[in-house]
Amino acid sequence: MLDIADELNRWVQQGRDFAVATVVAVSGSGPRQPGAALAVDGEGTAIGSVSGGCVESAVYELCRQALENGETVLERFGYHDEDAFAVGLTCGGSIDILVTPMPANAPGRGVFAAALAAAAARKAAAVARITDGPAELMGRALLVRPDGSREGSLGGHPELDRTAAGEAGAMLDAGRTGTTEIGEDGSRCGRPLTLLVESSVPAPRMIVFGAIDFASALVRMGKFLGYEVTVCDARPAFTTRTRFPDADEIVVEWPHTYLERTEVDGRTVLCVLTHDAKFDVPLLRLALRLPVAYVGAMGSRRTHEDRNRRLREVGVTDLELTRLHSPIGLDLGARTPEETALSIAAEIVANRRGGTGVPLTGAHTPIHHEGKRAPAERIGSTVRGVPRGTAPTGVSGPG
Repeated sequence: MLDIADELNRWVQQGRDFAVATVVAVSGSGPRQPGAALAVDGEGTAIGSVSGGCVESAVYELCRQALENGETVLERFGYHDEDAFAVGLTCGGSIDILVTPMPANAPGRGVFAAALAAAAARKAAAVARITDGPAELMGRALLVRPDGSREGSLGGHPELDRTAAGEAGAMLDAGRTGTTEIGEDGSRCGRPLTLLVESSVPAPRMIVFGAIDFASALVRMGKFLGYEVTVCDARPAFTTRTRFPDADEIVVEWPHTYLERTEVDGRTVLCVLTHDAKFDVPLLRLALRLPVAYVGAMGSRRTHEDRNRRLREVGVTDLELTRLHSPIGLDLGARTPEETALSIAAEIVANRRGGTGVPLTGAHTPIHHEGKRAPAERIGSTVRGVPRGTAPTGVSGPG
């Protein structure tokens, strides 16, 4: 739901009635991950997507129906190739969709409104909902903020909110959206409930060191992937807004000095394109000891070997050097700045998602590299196009 927060927040401010269909579990080669949503307002306007087109029409009708009868429903869509006109996925996977009506006068709409407002403002917040459990708990929401404060309630046992808030807070810290199991009474041994947590966090950072032509292309690629991009270089003649119009921030400063004072986290990617020892060595010495997602450095294999030697001389260990992606990028045969930026971006995505970087044609590796299993049975759900005995799995997505 939070992936379409900008538009939904406008709908809330306009007082529209709407229903939201959210992907809550995925099995196999599902087209979208948990948290992906489609919303329909009272006029029939639709935004978002839950399947890339496979089951959008059926989900659209479920949203219209939910607006009419006010009922929250959980429905499963799966593979179906026996009938060309049957509703189902063509990719071989299955998805569970939770459809929640949110009329303007709904008692719990305020919690959803607060979550959408936070997401639209790019503020950190998580919203938790029960997707598998007693009917009286479905459709409720609990909003959790980074400081531990919360709004709303899931109902049920008094300890349920406390436990759910703890789970949501942990997933918010990691910037993750996905499902987890908790006990109905708030413990780990009670009747299991499935909790969907959607996290809204500020965009991850990409810091590009080295104001060269390749950096300009990488900035554009980083923005395309949803990063907040900073360009840093100590040379003011090259580090200008004219050369990097797409960057969110331009910093004229020695790279290691800037990295010492700026904030990074477990989603930050650092791309060192300077390939100059006086910049690279102090910068990488620091970067390889920070809890960031990715550190890559440009240069030839000869430059790489020389840089590693210099880094060892200043105390960088072999274990720390294993974190360094150098020469940066995947082997695409890239020549131009744009092709090189694509190569670097491809490696960042593969590192983030656990991909191998090998061609999918002829390979026996999974297309999607996520696979946390969820409960086999889902109370009150409807199955469409899923072979008997097949159950979806919950997938924990990234931030």
